[in-house]
Amino acid sequence: MRDEHEALDLSADWADISQGLRKDLGQQLHSQWIKPIQLGGFCKETGTLDLHLPTEFSANWVADRFSDRLSLAWKIARPDIRNVRISVQPGRRAPQGLRFDGRGRGGDAVPAAQPGDALGMSAAELGGLGPNGLGMASIGLDPSLTFTTFVSGSANVLASNAAQRMAATETPQFAPLYLKAATGQGKTHLLHAIGHAYLQAHPRARIFYCSAERFMVEFVQALRQNQTIEFKTRLRGFDLLLVDDIQFIIGKASAQEELLYTIDALLAEGKRLVFAADRAPQALDGVEQRLLSRLSMGLVADIQPADIDLRRTILEHRLQRFSPTHVPADVVEFLARTINRNVRELVGGLNKLIAYAQLTGQAVSLQLAEEQLTDILSANRRRITIDEIQRTVCQFYRVDRTEMSSKRRARAVVRPRQVAMYLAKVLTPRSYPEIGRKFGGRDHSTVIHAVRLIEDLRTRDADMDGDVRSLLRQLES
Repeated sequence: MRDEHEALDLSADWADISQGLRKDLGQQLHSQWIKPIQLGGFCKETGTLDLHLPTEFSANWVADRFSDRLSLAWKIARPDIRNVRISVQPGRRAPQGLRFDGRGRGGDAVPAAQPGDALGMSAAELGGLGPNGLGMASIGLDPSLTFTTFVSGSANVLASNAAQRMAATETPQFAPLYLKAATGQGKTHLLHAIGHAYLQAHPRARIFYCSAERFMVEFVQALRQNQTIEFKTRLRGFDLLLVDDIQFIIGKASAQEELLYTIDALLAEGKRLVFAADRAPQALDGVEQRLLSRLSMGLVADIQPADIDLRRTILEHRLQRFSPTHVPADVVEFLARTINRNVRELVGGLNKLIAYAQLTGQAVSLQLAEEQLTDILSANRRRITIDEIQRTVCQFYRVDRTEMSSKRRARAVVRPRQVAMYLAKVLTPRSYPEIGRKFGGRDHSTVIHAVRLIEDLRTRDADMDGDVRSLLRQLES
Protein backbone atom coordinates (compact mmCIF):
# COMPACT_ATOMS: atom_id res chain seq x y z
CA MET A 1 0.00 0.00 0.00
CA ARG A 2 2.86 2.33 0.81
CA ASP A 3 4.45 1.72 -2.61
CA GLU A 4 1.10 2.37 -4.25
CA HIS A 5 0.79 5.70 -2.44
CA GLU A 6 4.33 6.60 -3.47
CA ALA A 7 3.52 5.83 -7.11
CA LEU A 8 0.34 7.93 -6.95
CA ASP A 9 2.26 10.80 -5.38
CA LEU A 10 4.95 10.67 -8.08
CA SER A 11 2.29 10.48 -10.78
CA ALA A 12 0.49 13.52 -9.40
CA ASP A 13 3.74 15.51 -9.22
CA TRP A 14 4.64 14.50 -12.77
CA ALA A 15 1.25 15.70 -14.01
CA ASP A 16 1.99 19.15 -12.56
CA ILE A 17 5.57 19.23 -13.88
CA SER A 18 4.50 18.08 -17.35
CA GLN A 19 1.79 20.72 -17.51
CA GLY A 20 4.28 23.42 -16.54
CA LEU A 21 6.72 22.28 -19.22
CA ARG A 22 3.95 22.34 -21.81
CA LYS A 23 3.34 26.00 -21.00
CA ASP A 24 7.07 26.79 -21.16
CA LEU A 25 8.01 24.77 -24.25
CA GLY A 26 4.83 24.96 -26.29
CA GLN A 27 2.49 22.21 -27.38
CA GLN A 28 4.59 20.79 -30.22
CA LEU A 29 7.86 20.35 -28.32
CA HIS A 30 6.02 19.01 -25.30
CA SER A 31 4.04 16.45 -27.31
CA GLN A 32 7.12 15.27 -29.17
CA TRP A 33 9.63 14.98 -26.31
CA ILE A 34 8.08 15.38 -22.85
CA LYS A 35 4.76 13.59 -23.30
CA PRO A 36 6.37 10.17 -24.07
CA ILE A 37 8.31 10.18 -20.77
CA GLN A 38 7.29 7.37 -18.41
CA LEU A 39 8.04 7.37 -14.68
CA GLY A 40 10.49 4.70 -13.57
CA GLY A 41 11.63 3.67 -10.12
CA PHE A 42 12.66 5.97 -7.29
CA CYS A 43 15.56 5.00 -5.01
CA LYS A 44 15.14 6.71 -1.66
CA GLU A 45 18.68 5.91 -0.58
CA THR A 46 20.33 7.75 -3.46
CA GLY A 47 17.44 10.13 -4.16
CA THR A 48 17.49 9.08 -7.82
CA LEU A 49 14.35 9.05 -9.98
CA ASP A 50 14.39 7.23 -13.32
CA LEU A 51 12.58 8.67 -16.32
CA HIS A 52 12.18 6.43 -19.35
CA LEU A 53 11.66 7.15 -23.05
CA PRO A 54 10.81 4.68 -25.81
CA THR A 55 13.95 5.08 -27.94
CA GLU A 56 17.65 5.68 -27.39
CA PHE A 57 17.49 8.67 -29.72
CA SER A 58 14.67 10.36 -27.79
CA ALA A 59 16.31 9.55 -24.42
CA ASN A 60 19.59 11.14 -25.53
CA TRP A 61 17.79 14.14 -27.05
CA VAL A 62 15.81 14.84 -23.88
CA ALA A 63 18.85 14.26 -21.66
CA ASP A 64 20.92 16.74 -23.68
CA ARG A 65 18.32 19.50 -23.80
CA PHE A 66 15.98 19.12 -20.83
CA SER A 67 17.95 17.27 -18.15
CA ASP A 68 18.66 20.38 -16.04
CA ARG A 69 15.12 21.66 -16.36
CA LEU A 70 13.61 18.30 -15.39
CA SER A 71 15.99 17.93 -12.44
CA LEU A 72 15.15 21.40 -11.11
CA ALA A 73 11.40 20.85 -11.51
CA TRP A 74 11.53 17.56 -9.61
CA LYS A 75 13.71 19.00 -6.84
CA ILE A 76 11.18 21.79 -6.32
CA ALA A 77 8.26 19.35 -6.28
CA ARG A 78 9.99 16.70 -4.19
CA PRO A 79 13.00 17.69 -2.05
CA ASP A 80 13.86 14.01 -1.56
CA ILE A 81 14.61 13.69 -5.29
CA ARG A 82 18.23 14.74 -5.74
CA ASN A 83 19.01 13.22 -9.12
CA VAL A 84 17.04 12.51 -12.29
CA ARG A 85 18.27 9.77 -14.63
CA ILE A 86 16.97 9.67 -18.21
CA SER A 87 17.23 6.42 -20.14
CA VAL A 88 15.50 3.97 -22.48
CA GLN A 89 12.70 1.87 -21.04
CA PRO A 90 14.32 -1.20 -19.42
CA GLY A 91 13.99 -4.36 -21.45
CA ARG A 92 12.90 -2.47 -24.53
CA ARG A 93 14.74 -4.05 -27.42
CA ALA A 94 12.75 -2.34 -30.12
CA PRO A 95 15.22 0.47 -30.91
CA GLN A 96 17.91 -2.10 -31.76
CA GLY A 97 15.49 -4.08 -33.91
CA LEU A 98 15.91 -1.64 -36.78
CA ARG A 99 19.70 -1.52 -36.60
CA PHE A 100 21.21 -3.16 -39.65
CA ASP A 101 24.94 -2.67 -39.23
CA GLY A 102 25.40 -5.93 -37.30
CA ARG A 103 26.96 -4.09 -34.33
CA GLY A 104 25.69 -3.68 -30.80
CA ARG A 105 25.62 -0.46 -28.83
CA GLY A 106 29.19 -0.94 -27.69
CA GLY A 107 30.46 -2.04 -31.08
CA ASP A 108 30.28 -5.78 -30.31
CA ALA A 109 29.07 -8.03 -33.06
CA VAL A 110 25.49 -9.20 -32.74
CA PRO A 111 23.56 -11.72 -34.81
CA ALA A 112 21.79 -10.43 -37.88
CA ALA A 113 18.15 -9.59 -37.32
CA GLN A 114 15.87 -12.53 -37.97
CA PRO A 115 12.09 -12.63 -38.38
CA GLY A 116 11.61 -13.62 -34.74
CA ASP A 117 13.90 -11.00 -33.21
CA ALA A 118 13.14 -7.70 -31.49
CA LEU A 119 10.47 -5.80 -33.39
CA GLY A 120 9.62 -8.86 -35.45
CA MET A 121 8.88 -11.05 -32.44
CA SER A 122 5.44 -12.53 -32.01
CA ALA A 123 3.52 -12.26 -28.76
CA ALA A 124 4.32 -15.84 -27.77
CA GLU A 125 8.05 -15.29 -28.27
CA LEU A 126 8.43 -12.03 -26.39
CA GLY A 127 10.45 -12.73 -23.28
CA GLY A 128 9.56 -16.42 -23.56
CA LEU A 129 5.96 -15.68 -22.60
CA GLY A 130 2.89 -17.46 -23.87
CA PRO A 131 -0.28 -15.83 -25.20
CA ASN A 132 -1.62 -15.34 -21.67
CA GLY A 133 1.48 -13.50 -20.52
CA LEU A 134 2.22 -11.15 -23.38
CA GLY A 135 5.44 -9.17 -23.11
CA MET A 136 3.80 -6.01 -24.33
CA ALA A 137 6.41 -3.60 -22.98
CA SER A 138 9.01 -5.11 -25.32
CA ILE A 139 7.17 -3.78 -28.34
CA GLY A 140 6.18 -0.45 -26.87
CA LEU A 141 2.61 -1.15 -25.78
CA ASP A 142 1.37 0.18 -22.45
CA PRO A 143 -0.24 -2.73 -20.53
CA SER A 144 -2.89 -0.41 -19.05
CA LEU A 145 -4.18 0.87 -22.40
CA THR A 146 -6.64 -1.81 -23.52
CA PHE A 147 -10.20 -1.91 -24.81
CA THR A 148 -11.29 -2.95 -21.32
CA THR A 149 -10.03 0.32 -19.84
CA PHE A 150 -11.31 2.47 -22.72
CA VAL A 151 -14.65 4.12 -21.95
CA SER A 152 -16.91 4.56 -24.98
CA GLY A 153 -19.56 7.20 -25.48
CA SER A 154 -21.24 9.12 -28.26
CA ALA A 155 -18.10 11.21 -28.79
CA ASN A 156 -15.86 8.26 -29.62
CA VAL A 157 -18.15 5.33 -30.51
CA LEU A 158 -17.18 5.28 -34.20
CA ALA A 159 -13.45 5.25 -33.46
CA SER A 160 -13.85 2.67 -30.69
CA ASN A 161 -15.89 0.28 -32.85
CA ALA A 162 -13.58 0.74 -35.82
CA ALA A 163 -10.53 0.05 -33.64
CA GLN A 164 -12.06 -3.17 -32.30
CA ARG A 165 -12.92 -4.26 -35.82
CA MET A 166 -9.33 -3.58 -36.90
CA ALA A 167 -8.05 -5.90 -34.16
CA ALA A 168 -10.59 -8.69 -34.77
CA THR A 169 -9.89 -12.02 -36.44
CA GLU A 170 -12.03 -11.11 -39.46
CA THR A 171 -10.47 -8.99 -42.17
CA PRO A 172 -11.58 -5.35 -41.71
CA GLN A 173 -13.64 -3.79 -44.48
CA PHE A 174 -11.58 -0.59 -44.43
CA ALA A 175 -7.85 0.00 -44.58
CA PRO A 176 -6.05 1.92 -43.33
CA LEU A 177 -7.77 3.22 -40.20
CA TYR A 178 -7.00 6.85 -39.39
CA LEU A 179 -7.84 8.10 -35.89
CA LYS A 180 -8.20 11.85 -35.63
CA ALA A 181 -8.52 13.59 -32.26
CA ALA A 182 -7.22 16.55 -30.30
CA THR A 183 -4.66 16.03 -27.56
CA GLY A 184 -5.81 13.85 -24.68
CA GLN A 185 -9.03 12.49 -26.23
CA GLY A 186 -8.01 8.83 -26.49
CA LYS A 187 -6.46 8.17 -29.90
CA THR A 188 -3.18 6.84 -28.44
CA HIS A 189 -5.16 4.67 -26.03
CA LEU A 190 -6.98 3.09 -28.97
CA LEU A 191 -3.70 2.49 -30.83
CA HIS A 192 -2.32 0.53 -27.87
CA ALA A 193 -5.62 -1.28 -27.41
CA ILE A 194 -5.57 -2.43 -31.04
CA GLY A 195 -2.08 -3.83 -30.54
CA HIS A 196 -3.06 -5.75 -27.40
CA ALA A 197 -6.25 -7.20 -28.90
CA TYR A 198 -4.56 -8.11 -32.19
CA LEU A 199 -1.83 -10.04 -30.38
CA GLN A 200 -4.42 -11.89 -28.36
CA ALA A 201 -6.32 -12.83 -31.52
CA HIS A 202 -3.13 -13.55 -33.51
CA PRO A 203 -0.49 -14.80 -31.01
CA ARG A 204 2.16 -15.29 -33.73
CA ALA A 205 1.64 -11.91 -35.34
CA ARG A 206 4.39 -9.29 -35.68
CA ILE A 207 3.44 -5.71 -34.95
CA PHE A 208 5.26 -2.39 -35.03
CA TYR A 209 4.14 0.52 -32.85
CA CYS A 210 5.98 3.81 -33.17
CA SER A 211 5.60 7.55 -33.44
CA ALA A 212 6.13 9.31 -36.74
CA GLU A 213 9.24 10.88 -35.17
CA ARG A 214 10.71 7.48 -34.45
CA PHE A 215 9.87 6.25 -37.94
CA MET A 216 11.81 9.17 -39.40
CA VAL A 217 14.78 8.71 -37.05
CA GLU A 218 15.12 5.00 -37.85
CA PHE A 219 14.77 5.67 -41.57
CA VAL A 220 17.48 8.36 -41.51
CA GLN A 221 19.78 5.99 -39.61
CA ALA A 222 19.22 3.33 -42.27
CA LEU A 223 20.03 5.87 -44.99
CA ARG A 224 23.28 6.89 -43.30
CA GLN A 225 24.32 3.25 -42.88
CA ASN A 226 23.33 2.28 -46.43
CA GLN A 227 20.87 -0.22 -45.02
CA THR A 228 17.64 1.02 -46.65
CA ILE A 229 16.89 -2.30 -48.35
CA GLU A 230 17.06 -4.12 -45.02
CA PHE A 231 14.94 -1.39 -43.44
CA LYS A 232 12.23 -1.76 -46.08
CA THR A 233 12.26 -5.55 -45.94
CA ARG A 234 12.04 -5.55 -42.19
CA LEU A 235 9.29 -2.92 -42.00
CA ARG A 236 7.13 -4.64 -44.59
CA GLY A 237 7.32 -7.92 -42.73
CA PHE A 238 4.94 -6.72 -40.01
CA ASP A 239 1.32 -7.83 -39.83
CA LEU A 240 0.13 -4.70 -38.05
CA LEU A 241 1.64 -1.21 -38.31
CA LEU A 242 0.61 1.39 -35.71
CA VAL A 243 1.93 4.94 -36.22
CA ASP A 244 1.10 7.71 -33.74
CA ASP A 245 1.34 11.51 -34.20
CA ILE A 246 1.57 11.25 -37.98
CA GLN A 247 1.43 15.07 -38.14
CA PHE A 248 5.12 15.14 -37.19
CA ILE A 249 6.13 13.56 -40.49
CA ILE A 250 5.39 16.90 -42.13
CA GLY A 251 8.07 18.12 -44.53
CA LYS A 252 10.26 14.99 -44.47
CA ALA A 253 10.14 14.10 -48.16
CA SER A 254 12.22 10.91 -48.08
CA ALA A 255 10.42 9.56 -45.02
CA GLN A 256 7.06 10.39 -46.58
CA GLU A 257 7.98 8.52 -49.72
CA GLU A 258 9.10 5.45 -47.77
CA LEU A 259 5.91 5.50 -45.68
CA LEU A 260 3.89 5.73 -48.90
CA TYR A 261 5.61 2.68 -50.38
CA THR A 262 5.25 0.81 -47.09
CA ILE A 263 1.50 1.50 -46.99
CA ASP A 264 1.09 0.25 -50.56
CA ALA A 265 3.13 -2.90 -49.89
CA LEU A 266 1.30 -3.80 -46.67
CA LEU A 267 -2.16 -3.12 -48.10
CA ALA A 268 -1.36 -5.25 -51.15
CA GLU A 269 -0.60 -8.16 -48.81
CA GLY A 270 -3.73 -7.66 -46.73
CA LYS A 271 -1.85 -6.33 -43.70
CA ARG A 272 -3.40 -3.87 -41.25
CA LEU A 273 -2.41 -0.24 -40.73
CA VAL A 274 -3.58 2.30 -38.19
CA PHE A 275 -2.52 5.95 -38.01
CA ALA A 276 -3.33 8.62 -35.44
CA ALA A 277 -3.01 12.39 -35.61
CA ASP A 278 -4.41 15.56 -34.11
CA ARG A 279 -5.90 16.69 -37.42
CA ALA A 280 -7.58 15.22 -40.50
CA PRO A 281 -5.39 14.00 -43.40
CA GLN A 282 -6.45 16.94 -45.57
CA ALA A 283 -5.24 19.35 -42.87
CA LEU A 284 -1.68 17.97 -42.83
CA ASP A 285 0.36 20.77 -44.36
CA GLY A 286 3.50 19.87 -46.26
CA VAL A 287 2.48 16.26 -46.93
CA GLU A 288 2.69 14.86 -50.44
CA GLN A 289 -0.70 14.47 -52.12
CA ARG A 290 -0.17 10.76 -52.82
CA LEU A 291 0.45 10.09 -49.14
CA LEU A 292 -2.63 12.13 -48.18
CA SER A 293 -4.76 10.00 -50.48
CA ARG A 294 -3.43 6.80 -48.90
CA LEU A 295 -4.07 8.04 -45.36
CA SER A 296 -7.66 8.98 -46.17
CA MET A 297 -8.58 6.08 -48.47
CA GLY A 298 -9.83 3.82 -45.66
CA LEU A 299 -11.78 5.17 -42.70
CA VAL A 300 -11.08 8.47 -40.97
CA ALA A 301 -12.63 8.11 -37.50
CA ASP A 302 -13.01 11.37 -35.63
CA ILE A 303 -12.95 11.40 -31.83
CA GLN A 304 -14.88 14.39 -30.56
CA PRO A 305 -14.20 16.04 -27.19
CA ALA A 306 -15.86 14.04 -24.43
CA ASP A 307 -19.27 15.40 -23.46
CA ILE A 308 -20.41 15.78 -19.88
CA ASP A 309 -22.00 12.31 -19.74
CA LEU A 310 -18.88 10.60 -21.04
CA ARG A 311 -16.68 12.55 -18.61
CA ARG A 312 -18.86 11.38 -15.72
CA THR A 313 -18.65 7.78 -16.92
CA ILE A 314 -14.86 7.99 -17.27
CA LEU A 315 -14.52 9.28 -13.71
CA GLU A 316 -16.83 6.59 -12.32
CA HIS A 317 -14.92 3.92 -14.23
CA ARG A 318 -11.62 5.27 -12.94
CA LEU A 319 -12.87 5.41 -9.35
CA GLN A 320 -13.27 1.64 -9.32
CA ARG A 321 -9.47 1.45 -9.17
CA PHE A 322 -9.28 3.57 -6.01
CA SER A 323 -11.64 1.65 -3.75
CA PRO A 324 -12.16 2.14 -0.82
CA THR A 325 -11.36 5.86 -1.27
CA HIS A 326 -14.69 7.69 -1.24
CA VAL A 327 -15.26 10.51 -3.69
CA PRO A 328 -18.59 12.31 -3.13
CA ALA A 329 -20.99 12.63 -6.04
CA ASP A 330 -20.77 16.43 -6.00
CA VAL A 331 -16.98 16.22 -6.48
CA VAL A 332 -17.38 13.86 -9.45
CA GLU A 333 -19.95 16.21 -10.94
CA PHE A 334 -17.70 19.22 -10.33
CA LEU A 335 -14.69 17.58 -12.02
CA ALA A 336 -16.75 16.30 -14.95
CA ARG A 337 -18.30 19.68 -15.53
CA THR A 338 -15.19 21.82 -14.99
CA ILE A 339 -12.31 19.82 -16.53
CA ASN A 340 -13.66 19.68 -20.06
CA ARG A 341 -10.66 20.27 -22.35
CA ASN A 342 -9.52 16.67 -22.61
CA VAL A 343 -9.79 13.29 -20.94
CA ARG A 344 -6.11 13.15 -19.97
CA GLU A 345 -6.43 16.28 -17.82
CA LEU A 346 -9.66 14.95 -16.33
CA VAL A 347 -8.09 11.67 -15.23
CA GLY A 348 -4.92 13.45 -14.12
CA GLY A 349 -6.95 15.80 -11.94
CA LEU A 350 -8.75 12.90 -10.29
CA ASN A 351 -5.47 11.06 -9.72
CA LYS A 352 -3.90 14.10 -8.09
CA LEU A 353 -6.90 14.73 -5.87
CA ILE A 354 -7.05 11.14 -4.61
CA ALA A 355 -3.29 10.95 -4.13
CA TYR A 356 -3.34 14.12 -2.04
CA ALA A 357 -6.26 12.87 0.05
CA GLN A 358 -4.63 9.50 0.69
CA LEU A 359 -1.23 10.91 1.55
CA THR A 360 -2.52 13.61 3.87
CA GLY A 361 -5.39 11.66 5.40
CA GLN A 362 -7.93 14.29 4.36
CA ALA A 363 -11.36 13.39 3.05
CA VAL A 364 -12.08 14.16 -0.60
CA SER A 365 -14.39 17.16 -0.76
CA LEU A 366 -15.41 19.93 -3.11
CA GLN A 367 -13.29 22.41 -1.17
CA LEU A 368 -10.24 20.15 -1.40
CA ALA A 369 -10.74 19.79 -5.16
CA GLU A 370 -10.90 23.55 -5.63
CA GLU A 371 -7.79 24.08 -3.51
CA GLN A 372 -5.58 21.37 -5.01
CA LEU A 373 -6.59 21.56 -8.67
CA THR A 374 -6.34 25.31 -9.12
CA ASP A 375 -4.11 25.22 -12.22
CA ILE A 376 -6.13 22.55 -14.02
CA LEU A 377 -9.44 24.20 -13.19
CA SER A 378 -8.24 27.64 -14.28
CA ALA A 379 -7.00 26.29 -17.60
CA ASN A 380 -10.33 24.60 -18.30
CA ARG A 381 -12.75 27.28 -17.25
CA ARG A 382 -14.19 29.30 -20.09
CA ARG A 383 -14.33 32.99 -19.25
CA ILE A 384 -18.03 33.39 -18.54
CA THR A 385 -19.12 36.87 -17.51
CA ILE A 386 -21.80 37.84 -15.00
CA ASP A 387 -23.56 39.79 -17.74
CA GLU A 388 -23.76 36.60 -19.81
CA ILE A 389 -25.13 34.70 -16.82
CA GLN A 390 -27.78 37.34 -16.14
CA ARG A 391 -28.85 37.39 -19.78
CA THR A 392 -29.13 33.60 -19.97
CA VAL A 393 -31.06 33.32 -16.68
CA CYS A 394 -33.49 36.05 -17.72
CA GLN A 395 -34.17 34.28 -21.02
CA PHE A 396 -34.64 30.96 -19.24
CA TYR A 397 -37.12 32.31 -16.65
CA ARG A 398 -38.63 34.90 -19.01
CA VAL A 399 -38.02 37.91 -16.81
CA ASP A 400 -36.78 41.33 -17.84
CA ARG A 401 -33.03 41.93 -17.58
CA THR A 402 -33.60 44.97 -15.35
CA GLU A 403 -34.97 42.68 -12.63
CA MET A 404 -31.42 41.47 -11.90
CA SER A 405 -30.68 44.89 -10.35
CA SER A 406 -34.14 45.91 -9.20
CA LYS A 407 -35.37 46.02 -5.58
CA ARG A 408 -38.52 44.01 -6.29
CA ARG A 409 -39.15 41.14 -3.85
CA ALA A 410 -41.74 39.15 -5.82
CA ARG A 411 -40.91 35.43 -5.81
CA ALA A 412 -41.02 35.29 -9.63
CA VAL A 413 -38.16 37.79 -9.66
CA VAL A 414 -36.21 36.90 -6.52
CA ARG A 415 -35.66 33.22 -7.36
CA PRO A 416 -34.15 33.84 -10.85
CA ARG A 417 -31.97 36.55 -9.30
CA GLN A 418 -30.72 34.11 -6.64
CA VAL A 419 -30.02 31.47 -9.29
CA ALA A 420 -28.01 34.02 -11.26
CA MET A 421 -25.99 34.92 -8.15
CA TYR A 422 -25.33 31.23 -7.49
CA LEU A 423 -24.15 30.67 -11.06
CA ALA A 424 -21.96 33.77 -10.89
CA LYS A 425 -20.17 32.31 -7.88
CA VAL A 426 -19.84 28.85 -9.46
CA LEU A 427 -18.75 29.92 -12.94
CA THR A 428 -16.70 33.05 -12.36
CA PRO A 429 -13.75 33.97 -10.11
CA ARG A 430 -15.61 37.03 -8.77
CA SER A 431 -15.84 37.60 -5.02
CA TYR A 432 -19.13 37.96 -3.14
CA PRO A 433 -18.85 41.78 -2.97
CA GLU A 434 -18.06 41.98 -6.72
CA ILE A 435 -21.06 39.82 -7.54
CA GLY A 436 -23.26 41.96 -5.26
CA ARG A 437 -22.25 45.12 -7.12
CA LYS A 438 -23.36 43.55 -10.44
CA PHE A 439 -26.80 42.87 -8.94
CA GLY A 440 -27.81 46.43 -8.11
CA GLY A 441 -25.18 47.10 -5.44
CA ARG A 442 -26.38 44.37 -3.06
CA ASP A 443 -24.42 43.51 0.08
CA HIS A 444 -22.12 40.49 0.00
CA SER A 445 -24.24 38.80 2.70
CA THR A 446 -27.18 38.79 0.29
CA VAL A 447 -25.09 36.95 -2.28
CA ILE A 448 -23.89 34.42 0.30
CA HIS A 449 -27.49 33.77 1.33
CA ALA A 450 -28.53 33.26 -2.30
CA VAL A 451 -25.68 30.83 -2.99
CA ARG A 452 -26.38 28.73 0.11
CA LEU A 453 -30.12 28.74 -0.58
CA ILE A 454 -29.76 27.47 -4.15
CA GLU A 455 -27.23 24.84 -3.03
CA ASP A 456 -29.76 23.60 -0.47
CA LEU A 457 -32.67 23.69 -2.92
CA ARG A 458 -30.73 21.61 -5.45
CA THR A 459 -30.49 18.77 -2.92
CA ARG A 460 -34.20 18.90 -2.03
CA ASP A 461 -35.98 20.12 -5.16
CA ALA A 462 -35.54 18.10 -8.36
CA ASP A 463 -37.05 20.89 -10.47
CA MET A 464 -34.56 23.44 -9.16
CA ASP A 465 -31.67 21.04 -9.71
CA GLY A 466 -32.91 20.46 -13.26
CA ASP A 467 -33.13 24.20 -13.93
CA VAL A 468 -29.57 24.77 -12.71
CA ARG A 469 -28.23 21.85 -14.73
CA SER A 470 -29.91 23.17 -17.86
CA LEU A 471 -28.49 26.66 -17.31
CA LEU A 472 -25.01 25.24 -16.70
CA ARG A 473 -25.16 23.34 -20.01
CA GLN A 474 -26.21 26.48 -21.86
CA LEU A 475 -23.50 28.63 -20.32
CA GLU A 476 -20.69 26.09 -20.70
CA SER A 477 -21.54 25.03 -24.25
